Amino acid sequence: MGAELLVIGIDAATWAIIDRHLDKLKTFKMLKTHKEYKSKVLTLDQKPYSAPCWVSIFSGKTEEEHRHHEFVVDNEIQTRDDIKVDFIWDILKRTGKKVKALNVPFIVPPYNFNINFEAPGLGIPSNREEWDAEIAEVTNRAIETLRNENLDLFVVCYVSLDKLQHFHWGEKIVEEYYEKIDETIDKLISFGKKLIIISDHGFCAFGEAKIQTLPRITKDGTELKGDHHENAVLITKNIKTEINNLRDVFKAIKEVFK
Repeated sequence: MGAELLVIGIDAATWAIIDRHLDKLKTFKMLKTHKEYKSKVLTLDQKPYSAPCWVSIFSGKTEEEHRHHEFVVDNEIQTRDDIKVDFIWDILKRTGKKVKALNVPFIVPPYNFNINFEAPGLGIPSNREEWDAEIAEVTNRAIETLRNENLDLFVVCYVSLDKLQHFHWGEKIVEEYYEKIDETIDKLISFGKKLIIISDHGFCAFGEAKIQTLPRITKDGTELKGDHHENAVLITKNIKTEINNLRDVFKAIKEVFK
């Protein structure tokens, strides 16, 4: 049981934290040092914002092509039906492949394909209880699926790092949650013959990135400590396609099943 290709998406994961704490992040350390895996900094050529970035990853389209720029447009929450592109799971399903996608955060709540799941905090976890719940519940659903099914492609994503880093960048809690994600990856990677671990963008202190994606002061008056960075995380196993931008992830997945 498991998947021919397992894709793990970690919203906002950054090498800046991983490399600094590598001795405590045993799974990431193994993924960076074991010859079976390849890792690199993936520098974005598009705005480091989750809504368009995740669509680019799984559709192979630029933001100009897929035109999904925001989670909310004209006070209306965007849905899958508003995005006029085929995702990799749509394409593979039409060819008879067994595909599932869990908690993919290009819309709110995150999108699920061929699997039932309700994200804690509606996919916008905002406190420790909801961050812990997201990691635990997504992981449990993923493991339950992978243990009981033979899939061609399984995609699973986590959003908690993005939410907490905006408000707690530079604090000890950030390192704590990277350790939780590290432990989570360790639980999942054995289920995939081939592996892609990808973040939609990196992270940094507010004001350090080339492009500011959010206002420093939120609508409720809270000051953000962190913001998105253009350098994303990429780790692969048994993937032949060279991945040099987010859209290449789509191409790499498609190449596996051509």
